[in-house]
Amino acid sequence: MNTMKKLISIIGLALLSAAALGQPRPYPERLHWWADARFGMFIHWGPISLKAAEISWSRANTNPRCPNNGPIPAEEYDNLYKRFDPAKFDAREWVRIAKAAGMKYMVLTAKHGDGFLLWDSKVSDYNIMHTPFHRDVCGELARAAHEAGMRIGWYFSPMDWKDPDCRGARNAEFVARMQAEIRELLSNYGRIDLMWFDCDGREALWDQEATYALVKRLQPDIVINNRLDAGPNTNVAQPGSIGPHADYFTPEQWIGGYEDQHPWESCMTVSRRGQWSWGGSDDGVKSRDDCLNMLVRCVGGDGNVLLDVGPMPTGQIAPEQAGLLRQIGAWLASAGASIRGSRGGPWKPGEYGACTRKGRTVFLHVQDWGRGSLRLPPLPARVIRARVVGGGRAAVRDAGSYWEVTVPEAMRHGPDTIVALELDRAADGIPSVAVPSPVSLCTGARATASNVFGNMPEYGADKAVDGRDDTRWATDGGIHAAWLEVDLGAPKTFDRVVILQAFPELRRVRRFAVEYWQDGAWHACWSGKELGAKLSATFPAVTAQRVRLNITEATEGPTIWEFRLFSPAP
Repeated sequence: MNTMKKLISIIGLALLSAAALGQPRPYPERLHWWADARFGMFIHWGPISLKAAEISWSRANTNPRCPNNGPIPAEEYDNLYKRFDPAKFDAREWVRIAKAAGMKYMVLTAKHGDGFLLWDSKVSDYNIMHTPFHRDVCGELARAAHEAGMRIGWYFSPMDWKDPDCRGARNAEFVARMQAEIRELLSNYGRIDLMWFDCDGREALWDQEATYALVKRLQPDIVINNRLDAGPNTNVAQPGSIGPHADYFTPEQWIGGYEDQHPWESCMTVSRRGQWSWGGSDDGVKSRDDCLNMLVRCVGGDGNVLLDVGPMPTGQIAPEQAGLLRQIGAWLASAGASIRGSRGGPWKPGEYGACTRKGRTVFLHVQDWGRGSLRLPPLPARVIRARVVGGGRAAVRDAGSYWEVTVPEAMRHGPDTIVALELDRAADGIPSVAVPSPVSLCTGARATASNVFGNMPEYGADKAVDGRDDTRWATDGGIHAAWLEVDLGAPKTFDRVVILQAFPELRRVRRFAVEYWQDGAWHACWSGKELGAKLSATFPAVTAQRVRLNITEATEGPTIWEFRLFSPAP
């Protein structure tokens, strides 16, 4: 066996051994920068920003083989470029904002599904050089990124919903033009670090083998996502969707679960409404805490976050978006060691929060202290020292069957207290372990509600007590007060409630109470205002069979993902 074959065999055995032992699988050398970065900026932008509508999907369909069917007539959409003059575009400012956020790479929508090109192309005239702006955006951003040491990549849509040849009888000619566009993007702007292909749920007819070969010939060290191969039966959010030429899989608008054997990246938005491109002055942004939760949960699951901004028609990143990113960067200035260069685990994300590891240190990101302390499955290691990142005292007690972590309440840093545990061995070698969640008394119980959205079973009251975070009870839009009642089947004792309201745009509850039925009347055991993403509250123990969430004020149609009650700790 020659030296190269021996090396390949050794690497293969190491990867198989890591998986068998439940340890994080080592990243290929080419992906080290990407994995160490953990946090990047996605940028969706083009002439559509003039309409404050979603990019590409808002265009009316002119090609029956493509899925878009938006409200903007194609003739209007396709002529927006004639008015597109983002005179305040400053590539260096975009890069400065990304760096201020603590991001280490940027991905620009060089070409989206509408076919418009943000570079000086000789393949298609439908490009930025034929606008009043007449400047090469890709070229300017690549130069600014290179100057600042920022990694740069392109989002590229292989499908083109404007081109009638796409997926038609002349698809081969279309693919040849598409590959010529890729050749320009990867030849004219120096080192390009990442290629982010997209898909639309239809058949992939992009001559994938030749397209991958072209990309890797032009940029041998480039990192490539998993969507070029994606067809109608492909779940791009799962490890199995990584083809032989791709590097990582891509959950979209949700945080992936724990996965340390295959690289992954969740693409998310700062837009309050979840829009990718500029959504107008009324769109708003998610809170800093929501975005930190995305980052912590993704990295704790051993993945990356690609967080999207949608620049305005002027070319500027909106002040509220830039301000949010700077807030995230300020947090990373002190907490970045727990994010950058880390791996997820060894404790998997759970009700408590998430966990990362680096060297001999485990970073516990505690977002829910439950009843005041955190109990975790023991690790095959000894804690040498415990501290709170940012200042504070932490203690770890080895109780044999569990470790108990405590931090005085006054020393916690909401919404995410980071406890650094220094171990007597390398943390990467410790198998990952799930943190058991307490079982809610409500799970599977009979639930009724005052209103259900459209009387549709998929939004029924039972969805708030099914133990799943991806289903919800919802009410009609004109509803401003509602109740959800749960029959526990027999009198049961509880002293803690957890309510999940999830997405920012659906956090509509302004006043509410948790009530129990006793002596012919409802009595409140907890009440509050402005129910956020998650409520976790304790109160003096109550024994009852009937319990309800009574929403007395909501902006419109309140919706709840989960309503949970828990028995007192033994």
